[in-house]
Amino acid sequence: MSKRIRCVIVDDEPPAIRLLKKYIEKVSFLELAATTTNPLEALQILEKENIDLVFLDIQMPNLTGIQLSKIIRERIKIIFTTAYPQFAIESYDLNATDYLLKPFEFERFYKAVKKVETTKNDIEKQHISNDFVFVKTDGKNNFEKVKIGDILYIEGLKNYVALHLKSNQIITYNTLKSIKENLPVTDFVQIHKSFIISIHHIEKTTSTTIQINNKELPVGDTYRADLFKLLNDYRL
Repeated sequence: MSKRIRCVIVDDEPPAIRLLKKYIEKVSFLELAATTTNPLEALQILEKENIDLVFLDIQMPNLTGIQLSKIIRERIKIIFTTAYPQFAIESYDLNATDYLLKPFEFERFYKAVKKVETTKNDIEKQHISNDFVFVKTDGKNNFEKVKIGDILYIEGLKNYVALHLKSNQIITYNTLKSIKENLPVTDFVQIHKSFIISIHHIEKTTSTTIQINNKELPVGDTYRADLFKLLNDYRL
């Protein structure tokens, strides 16, 4: 069974918070982690807690919902809740899951949160189903089955790709781009133009390197921000 979706309400109007709390209590797959009327306090909550979804008002003091959404980590879903329809287009440009125009009924609320649950379940199914891949080796119809969990990192070698596994290495005529498209996005991340790594096998990091299986791999400038943003989601 999937874990419940942990959510936070950020709205400077207490009545709006009370209504959202009431709606959340009716939905079995939602879990309310916190509420706040202060967007700056919301940032602290999102840094400390493992949150999946934010119900975010737009017109707030100190920091607008639009500004806050640009700071929130990508994996956290956002549903805007506002009385101002003019922000709808901008919200979708920010990849918001939905835009609830106040006042809204429970049915409209449920439709919005169901989108989040569907997306979460799709990602989990991908993670479960993609537990192995077939890698083409020498010969026209020669393939080797490789468990996803055995892949430490993948290295681009001009026209070839090397899969560095727990116990051996496989060289295949392929590209990093093609390999990456067939790997679960929840497990692998590109850190350099020549390297894709399994986040599960990272031993330690610096600002410029990742260590896997006692080998230091370079972190490219283009990939650094996204990499450490992802790793931040797993920190204690």
